[in-house]
Amino acid sequence: LQSNDCCISPDFEEENTGPEEEATIKTAGNSYLVSPSLPDFNGCSPGWSSAFYGAECFDSEVHSYLKNLGKQKSSESQNIDAKKVELEQLLMMETKNYRKTIKFYQKLLQKERRSKGPETKSMLPKLRGQLQEMKSKVQFLELVKKYQMMYAEQWGVESCVLPTVIHNGKTDSVDMAPMDESSLLLYYNTEKHQCHNQNGVRVLQAGTPLGLMAYLYSRNAFLEGYVQQFLYTFRYFCTQEEFLQFLLDRISSTLSSASLDPSTSLTKICNRSFYILQAWIEDCYSVDFATNTGLLCTLKEFISSKVASLNGYGERLLSLLEDASARKSGSADQCSSMDRCEEEGEEGRKTLHSLCKKLSEDVSRKNFYWKLSKGVGPIAQCQRERLPTSSAVLPKPCSFTEAKGDAVGPYLLTEYSTQQLCWQLTLLQQEVFLKCHPVHFLNSRALGVKDKCVALQKAVSTETVSLKVCNLFLSKCIQDQYLLQLLRNADSISTWVAAEIVTCHTTKRQVSLLSKFLLIAKCCYEQRNFATAMQILAGLENLIVRQLPAWKILPAKVAEIMEELKAVEVFLKSDSLCLMEGDRFKTLPTIPSAHVLAMHVQQLETGGFTMINGAHKWTKLRNIAKVVSQVHAFQENPYTYTPDFKLQSYLRQRITHFKDADIPALAADNCANFHQIPAEKHSRKIQDTLRRMKATFQ
Repeated sequence: LQSNDCCISPDFEEENTGPEEEATIKTAGNSYLVSPSLPDFNGCSPGWSSAFYGAECFDSEVHSYLKNLGKQKSSESQNIDAKKVELEQLLMMETKNYRKTIKFYQKLLQKERRSKGPETKSMLPKLRGQLQEMKSKVQFLELVKKYQMMYAEQWGVESCVLPTVIHNGKTDSVDMAPMDESSLLLYYNTEKHQCHNQNGVRVLQAGTPLGLMAYLYSRNAFLEGYVQQFLYTFRYFCTQEEFLQFLLDRISSTLSSASLDPSTSLTKICNRSFYILQAWIEDCYSVDFATNTGLLCTLKEFISSKVASLNGYGERLLSLLEDASARKSGSADQCSSMDRCEEEGEEGRKTLHSLCKKLSEDVSRKNFYWKLSKGVGPIAQCQRERLPTSSAVLPKPCSFTEAKGDAVGPYLLTEYSTQQLCWQLTLLQQEVFLKCHPVHFLNSRALGVKDKCVALQKAVSTETVSLKVCNLFLSKCIQDQYLLQLLRNADSISTWVAAEIVTCHTTKRQVSLLSKFLLIAKCCYEQRNFATAMQILAGLENLIVRQLPAWKILPAKVAEIMEELKAVEVFLKSDSLCLMEGDRFKTLPTIPSAHVLAMHVQQLETGGFTMINGAHKWTKLRNIAKVVSQVHAFQENPYTYTPDFKLQSYLRQRITHFKDADIPALAADNCANFHQIPAEKHSRKIQDTLRRMKATFQ
């Protein structure tokens, strides 16, 4: 690739000269290169930020800081291990200081609320400014740490070597026609004005499947975000088996020829193949390997038979597969107890997200830019800091096992505060959201997902879904259908909301429950849980529910929330990246609407993926990867509400009880769902009719 001022890459060549890189294993008279710096082998996946920001993820300031890290004199340089140790120490120290300052800020905030002294008021703004500076410093150090993890770039090759990457994997190279880069990849030139580079920079526009896979080996492919974007979208042009075979062929053809010289192409291709394979396992194990036992067996057999005894990468990859399998099997327990583990986490090393959450929530309540209706005041229940547990507000004679019928269920909802219900519904939604993957939102048309909000369990059969229509993946590509489970869960909650309302036997109860659900939805979207907010809105917009007489006597301020929710829905549908604007998503938990996100991806998928010459449009695939990457971005910052398992159990029972309910049939059995003519008015009409009839006979 043509170099330019904005393209940065770590100076691995001048720093990685330690003796550990020259270690070899003698087997059958041949020398094999051991994986360099094995302790650094963990965590080479670029992550969502690489796919979202691309080359702009790491700026020149990060590069300069890492380059100068640990140097006592300008002439000195340190290897990667020394830089890593010093960076860890700096990050730990800054994080501890930030945590202590957060606690001090919270104490001052509580003191200010109690005493409201002038000294405390004057100190809080200064302390808040210091917190922002400390937070920025910790964020910068975490970015430097992530940049330092890009060890794979030392094994990148120049673009002119990419045909060699393909050639080394060919088993029958005798009659192989010569190929050049132009037959594999298509670029377009652009100028980087911010870099003042008049020569411009080549940007990948399209490529053949072989060319796009070979580009994974190019210099700066990790740092520019290409690797992560490829891992999200390669299923549009090749199957998992084809991609795995491509990597294994490169390893097989170069493993025995890898020399001590790290600058040779064979050594770079061999080591880069292992890093790409590891990044694939780390990021996409749940959607590719866990659902395809044949693919997993092929990889394990190859590692055990050809790599484990020769190269240090073998044992690492097998260990990585075991860890990924254990995480996959234990994901349900991990999600259900996630919040409890968050509170019992290590005191000495908390993440930036958990540390600055309290500060960010305080600021967000004052500067919430989705508050579209000025007439709706803040929810009183949401202002409480401490709430009673669910056992304290439940009626004593009634247990949860007895609360299964319609006679008790709807009335219990009004006994809980809005914030209690909002928090627990958010935790239930988070449990299913944390199990999804960005790849789940691709090719959703093939799963039967449509733009119209129809009941999924009625519109899509639970049997095997036909993938022949609108299938954008290759026919042999195995697709995980977890998105259908997400949408069925959303539809169940919407049906539950509508069913709870239409089964209330009095108009007064319906008004109370309508108000409760509207306030819950408002609280949810203010806490950035847009999934539950839109699910409640869908339940309230049910045709039967919208015709209820209770809407006419609903308080005006509460009724305005309905229009506010519709405005939020329009906002979510307006832009596929609207929730990624600013820095709120980095510090505030967010759960997007699965259906809205799937529709945004479908819109990007509209149109052809290939050009006239058969090359696949990488610019189109890159945009899709950028949109779906926000799933991992939101999953990095979970909600830390205290779970109320009794309340969650009650909510699960009610949602399950009504998930397949027929709303019109339920409404027909309840007289409160119909407009009633008052008795006096009805009697007066009869008397007037009798008078008119009597007058005609006189």
